[in-house]
Amino acid sequence: MRMKRLLIVGHGDIARRAAARLPAGVEVRSISRRLGADLDRPESLAPFAGWADAVLHTAPPPQQGERDPRTAHLLAVLERGAIIPARIVYLSTSGVYGDCAGALVAESRAVNPETPRAVRRVDAERQLGAWCGRHGAQLLILRVPGIYAADRLPIERLREGTPVLREEDDVYTNHIHADDLAAVCVRALADCAPAGVYNASDDSVQKMGEWFDLVADRAGLPRPVRITRAEAARRFSPMLLSFMSESRRLANAKLKQVLGAKLAYPTVFDGVPRLKEAVA
Repeated sequence: MRMKRLLIVGHGDIARRAAARLPAGVEVRSISRRLGADLDRPESLAPFAGWADAVLHTAPPPQQGERDPRTAHLLAVLERGAIIPARIVYLSTSGVYGDCAGALVAESRAVNPETPRAVRRVDAERQLGAWCGRHGAQLLILRVPGIYAADRLPIERLREGTPVLREEDDVYTNHIHADDLAAVCVRALADCAPAGVYNASDDSVQKMGEWFDLVADRAGLPRPVRITRAEAARRFSPMLLSFMSESRRLANAKLKQVLGAKLAYPTVFDGVPRLKEAVA
């Protein structure tokens, strides 16, 4: 069945980029606070019951708790309609794998969330899996690492001189360009796209410090100072430190070979722009 009506949940940057790439003739509605539909207010979602034949779910869970009530509210309203979406694409996070000590991580690896935000994402994945199983809907989960683009670079952090870990303490990190992620979303919405879990990452193999060095070089800024993990534990907030405590290399063969995604920016060296583009 060809997608005719797409419900976009959480109309942020990636959703807008994906919407611009949709095939002609697809009708789109969005659940967005800005548009008066709020996942935290289930009563505001009633107009969307029974409308969509496909869903692109990009909304994050709340900032607290171990569950994702927003996804629960969404699924409750979808269930009330006479028409049940045939396909749901969900943007999750690679953080659900937890710390993998730098190992190469395929989608078959068991989830092991180590932060509250990753626990909430796992809850959302499980809710969606159970719901789609009951209703015979196709579920595609995209586990997304760090997203970047010309307007999504850590320029201010570099200007502030925030240090990074020294090489021997550093962690592997993963990225995907925002335009590539949007294209992957559209590909996942296609009727021929096989259901399943996909690591939505590019081909880069890079540690976090190397990432910041690259951005600094492209922006004409000083490279960040390197510090030990012990010093970082004293200086950084728990949130920032948590991003420096998980190391993994995402395998993306399934994304390319099974889903058929084609990356315009295969590595961060292809996608990070030069100074005039980055900070203009």
